[in-house]
Amino acid sequence: MSILINLAVALAACAFLYRQQSRHASFTVRVFTALGLGIVLGAALQALFGADSPVVAGTNGYLDIIGTGYVKLLQMIIMPLIMVSIVAAILKLKDANSLGKISALTIGTLMATTLVAAAIGILMAKLFDLSAIGLTSSAAEVARGQYLQGTLASAKAISLPSMLISFIPSNPFLDMTGARKTSTIAVVVFSIFIGISATGIAGKKPELFASFEQFVKVAHAIVMRMVTLVLRLTPYGVFALMVQVVSSSSYADILKLISFVLASYSALLLMFGVHLGLIAGAGLNPLRYLKKIFPVLAFAFTSRTSAGSIPMSVQTQTQRLGTPEGIANFAASFGSTIGQNGCAGIYPAMLAVMIAPTVGVDPFTVAFIVPLLLIVMIGSVGVAGVGGGATFAALIVLSAMDLPVALAGLLISIEPLIDMGRTALNVSGSITAGTLTSRVLGETDLAVFNSDAEVNLDEVEAA
Repeated sequence: MSILINLAVALAACAFLYRQQSRHASFTVRVFTALGLGIVLGAALQALFGADSPVVAGTNGYLDIIGTGYVKLLQMIIMPLIMVSIVAAILKLKDANSLGKISALTIGTLMATTLVAAAIGILMAKLFDLSAIGLTSSAAEVARGQYLQGTLASAKAISLPSMLISFIPSNPFLDMTGARKTSTIAVVVFSIFIGISATGIAGKKPELFASFEQFVKVAHAIVMRMVTLVLRLTPYGVFALMVQVVSSSSYADILKLISFVLASYSALLLMFGVHLGLIAGAGLNPLRYLKKIFPVLAFAFTSRTSAGSIPMSVQTQTQRLGTPEGIANFAASFGSTIGQNGCAGIYPAMLAVMIAPTVGVDPFTVAFIVPLLLIVMIGSVGVAGVGGGATFAALIVLSAMDLPVALAGLLISIEPLIDMGRTALNVSGSITAGTLTSRVLGETDLAVFNSDAEVNLDEVEAA
């Protein structure tokens, strides 16, 4: 009976969100409302029943249909969106040099910001005096530590050359299913080859090129319509995901490791500030920029999926920030697997500094910090080849620095809470890379960026 009552309340909240949509409330307002309703209901469920209650588990099981279902729908459209958008963009460019500049600027920005993020992680670890010495381990944390130790071999086997090779699609149709961890980048590479090949026949066989170009335009219009339909579900997905997170979080575990939580979020907020500083340095209004990207960050925060945020990220960059679609797709696609500021920058650097004292190493020496920064930057590429995101980024860094990886399991209880902020920062980094690349190349539509008119992402049709 309690579960039915909880679901009735959740249904009423969804009805309220639908009423907002029918009254044409802005997309930002609806996402913000969903976030607030999710926090309130999640906190109420935990206060009434407890985080480990069967009632909470049962309620979240049904809400998972909405939350995880929405994430899966976003994942469903990622590959088609990337493929048709990049091919369409190359057909418009008809210039390999422009493509090279876009790739170099985007990846360069992602790698550089990851290096800065790692430095900020080290600074916060110093300011908060973080250390793994003296931490006690529960049964779950011990089990997690043993798991990490067991997966160390696969992390050590990762190398930069093997990672770069994995980006090349030997079977592009397999990668279109997302079967490999580097499938997103592989599809980008395959799409680039299609676009370049098509432009190569533009002069020799103009009739065939015109037919293919028309086909791509039709496919692009259909895919963008699909994106629009899915994005209309964003407030409901955010609401369900936030209820699940808040209702099932252990406040006792959070308090036990509160220093690490505070240090992590201080580093994340400081890195967000760096992103805004870069935007301001490019001559754009950072406050307007922040307002426009907030819905994407809110979704990334609640869903904890960088890849799942790609469709909304692309739509936001093109419709709100004035970034060309080709650049937006490059930034969102590469940013979901390379140079993740939160998962591959701040987290492994902070963890390495925290664990180093347990083996008698002073983490605040040049001999330790310089190699750590370089390993983090290179390792941020390696994260794309394995599952687990931040966990494997930490494994790569800790193993390379010859530090005990099992101690990373001590943070299992607060991992979801920190991962929310890390994912939002990852997505912010990719959008920043796209915005800067567009601005440097002089491609940004300033009329779109500077417009204060509200654009609802879930109501925009493909041009």
